[in-house]
Amino acid sequence: MLLLAACATAPHAAYEKEGDEKGKDDSLLFSDRQAGIPHVLVKEAWVSVAQPEDNVDSPASWLQDGKLMVAATAKSIDRLIIYDGDTGERLRTVGGSGKALGQLSRPNGIATIEDRYAFVVERDNHRVQMFALPGFQPLLAFAEADLVQPYGLWVRKLGSGFEVIVSDNYTLGEDASGEDITPPLAALDKRLRRYEVVQVDGKWSARSRGHFGDTSAAGAIRVVESLFGDEANNRLLIAEEDVATGTRLREYTLDGKYAGRDVGAGNYQAQAEGIALMRCDDGSGWWVASDQFDDRTVFHLFDRRTLQHAGSFVGKVTGLTDGVWLDERGDARFPQGVFYASHLDVAVSAFDWRDIARALSLPACGKA
Repeated sequence: MLLLAACATAPHAAYEKEGDEKGKDDSLLFSDRQAGIPHVLVKEAWVSVAQPEDNVDSPASWLQDGKLMVAATAKSIDRLIIYDGDTGERLRTVGGSGKALGQLSRPNGIATIEDRYAFVVERDNHRVQMFALPGFQPLLAFAEADLVQPYGLWVRKLGSGFEVIVSDNYTLGEDASGEDITPPLAALDKRLRRYEVVQVDGKWSARSRGHFGDTSAAGAIRVVESLFGDEANNRLLIAEEDVATGTRLREYTLDGKYAGRDVGAGNYQAQAEGIALMRCDDGSGWWVASDQFDDRTVFHLFDRRTLQHAGSFVGKVTGLTDGVWLDERGDARFPQGVFYASHLDVAVSAFDWRDIARALSLPACGKA
C-alpha cells in the first residue's frame, strides 16, 4: 500500500522526553531483543503518511454514516487530526493553541463514546474538554482546579450522562538531571480522578466525584498515563510505566480499589503504554496493550476474563506506540473490528482484527 510504503522509511521525530517516560532506556530496541520475545508478525492494514511536526499520541474512532473515522491527538501542534478510518487519509485538523473553549494545549488522551462525543485530556491546560461529533463543536471544559499533569482517560456511560476517569502524573518537580521526582507512596492517592458529566436543560456540566490511587508498595502507580475499564468484570487496568518498579498493568476495581493482581509483569520488556479491549457479545474477549520499544511496538494480548497472556504481535513497521484504540464493531472495510495505534510520534497505524486473530489463532468472537 502506498501509505504504508511512505511511512516505512519515515524518520522518527525526536521530542523532549515526557514525565511518563521516566526511567525508560532510550536505546531499548525490539531488534536487539526479538529473539527472546515470542511474537507473530501482523502487517498493518494502513499507516498514515508521516507528519514529523505533529507528535501524535493517541487515537480514537467513531462511526459516521456507517463508516469509521479516527481522531488522533497531536501534542506539538495543539490539534486533533481527523483521518479516514478505512484508509488513513488525513482529512482535516481541529483545535489550535490556546485556553479558550475549543482550543488545546498539549492534547494527550482521547476517548469517544456513543459515536456522539469525544473527550480530550490537555496536559498543559490541566483539563478535559468534551466535543460533539462529528463536527467537534466544543461543549465543555472541566477539571482545571484539580488536575496537575493529566495524560489519559477512560469514559463510560453513567445514568443519563458519563463518568470520566482521568490519570494525573503529578510530580515533585525535577531533580538536578532534569528527571521528574515521583512523590512518596503516601502521596500517590490522587493518581486517578473521577468526574460525572451530565446534561441539564441542554447544557453540559461536570462535577468531581473524588480521587483514588493505592498507596501500598504493591498497588501504587508511580508513573501513570493509560487506563481502560471493563464494566462486565468490574475491572480497570492501569499502566504502571515506572521501569524501575517494574512496568506492567495494575488491576483495580471500578470503585478505585487495587485488586491485588498485576498483568503482564513477565511479558513487558520496554514500557507499558496504551490499553484497549476487544469485547465479544458473549462476554469473552482480549485486552490489547502496547509494549513501547522505540523501533517496533510489541502488542500483548490478555484474556478478557482470566487476564492470562494470549499471545503477542508486532506490525511490519509500527513503533514507539503511545495510545491505542480498538473498535470491535468495525465497518465494511473491517467487518470484525479494527485496532488503531500511534506510530513513531508521526502517524497512526491500523490493524484488521481478522489479521490479528488469524496470526494468533484466536477463536472467533462469541455471540451472546
